[in-house]
Parts: sequence; structure tokens; C-alpha cells
Amino acid sequence: MKLVLGLPKGSLQEATFALLGKAGFPISCSSRSYFPSTDDPELDLVLFRAQEMARYVQDGVLDAGLTGRDWVVENDADVVEVGELIYAKQRMTPVRWVLAVPEASGVQNAKELDGKLIATELVNTTRKYLASQGVEARVEFSWGATEAKAGLVDAIVELTETGSSLRANKLRIIDTVMESVTVLVANKAAWQDAEKRAKIESIHMLLQGAIAAREKVLLKLNVAEENVEAVKAIVPALRQPTLSPLAGTGWYALETVVDESVVRRIIPDLKRAGAEGIIELPLNKIIP
Repeated sequence: MKLVLGLPKGSLQEATFALLGKAGFPISCSSRSYFPSTDDPELDLVLFRAQEMARYVQDGVLDAGLTGRDWVVENDADVVEVGELIYAKQRMTPVRWVLAVPEASGVQNAKELDGKLIATELVNTTRKYLASQGVEARVEFSWGATEAKAGLVDAIVELTETGSSLRANKLRIIDTVMESVTVLVANKAAWQDAEKRAKIESIHMLLQGAIAAREKVLLKLNVAEENVEAVKAIVPALRQPTLSPLAGTGWYALETVVDESVVRRIIPDLKRAGAEGIIELPLNKIIP
């Protein structure tokens, strides 16, 4: 069995390769190649633009692919959404397509754009959004660098994670057209194939585990019996920390998964509470 999996080329490529590596699929790819390789003999990988991915999955060129939900909606693609994978180029949060106007513009909401010109890559979705607002405007496809066209058109609809690029180009957001996250989508025929479906579901589970582990670490320590409760009161855990008696008497080994951001705060407290041999280890995956 070979599963043909599409990976997004462009802004998400580096983050996707890193995430797959954490999930157990190390990726290698030359700068000019569209065919990355991994050590899994059941996977064939192909790079496509995220904008095209859902269509190629729908048409069976790919068995499955990683793309944004925005492009699934934009292409009205008939695919199976296996699940969300909330990661992006910069942050582990959804991204937004926003309606923005020049800072100097007097426009305050979408309804004031009736009869105006709007530039965007997300043409179909923008037209549906405007229709929902009762607005009749001209929507022009933008081949990129959409922020630079703000002085040539009345408004733009552009993708943003932080809004910093829009602010740098003196643009003001007046509404959110849609939010989007990365999704794993599957071809309907591939989804009906038991072997391929199992592989797709496994990939999704491992990727979710890698995402869950990105900002967490494993904390291991030793603690005397009389200090166990004081130490347990300090350490957060997914449920309860794992506590195991050490050889001999009176000492325990404690393990727990914690947010990396809190480790620097709690390690001194743990030491003061009687913990010894404290070790912090990075994690690749957390599978609930």
C-alpha cells in the first residue's frame, strides 16, 4: 500500500516539515524538488500550493493532503475533512482573512463598500461574505502582494496571523471574513479503502500528538516520602503525576508533563519543597 500525501509548498512548508519530523516522519527535500522523501515506505510525498491542494485531493491525484480550510471552502472541494491541525507559519493559532482599508479611508464597515473595488486571492469566499452583508462590490483577483494594492483599490481581503504586516502597510482591519486552520483532507475513494484510511488516521493522530507536545516538557524528580504531598501540590499534570517507589524505602520517583513556560517558575519551588535530581526533557508527541 502506498499513500500519496500532499504537503503545502510556500509559507507553511517549513512549519509542516518540522511538525512531521516531530510526529516521526523526518523529511528531506532539496530546494528545487517537489517530491520530499521520508523513511516511511508507505508514503509518497508531493509538494503543492495550499491553494490547489483540496482540488487535487478531490480529483484523486492525491490520497490526502494538508491545506487550509479556507482553500477547501474557496474551491468548494468535495473531500473528507479528517481533522484540524492548529498550527501556522508563526503561531499555534487560527489565521484570519480580514477585510482591510487604508488607514486614511473613511470606510468603517463592509456596507460602505457597495459599488467599490476589492482585491483578494480569496475571491469566491469574499463574494459570499459580501452577499451575506447585502453588499454589491467588484471583487478582483490578486496575484499576490495584496497589501501593496491598497492605494489602487478601495479595500482588500488578506490573510493575517498577527496583523503586523497590515499595520506596516498602513491598513486598518474593519471585519473578519473567515477564520481558518490547517486541516488534513482525504480523497473520498481513498477514505473508503481500509488500509489507506487507517494510514491517514494514524498520520492525523501522530500530528495531533506532535502539536500537543510542542510547548510541553517531561519533568522527572526524586522526592522523600515526607515531602511527596508538598511536591505534588506544586506540579501541574495532565491528570495526576506518576509516582513510583524507588528501590529501598522512603523515596519516590515522580514524573509529570508540564507547560514549558511554567518550568522556570516551579523548579525552584520544587527544590525548596524537597525535590532532588530534577530533570527536564523535551517531548515529541503526547497522545491522549
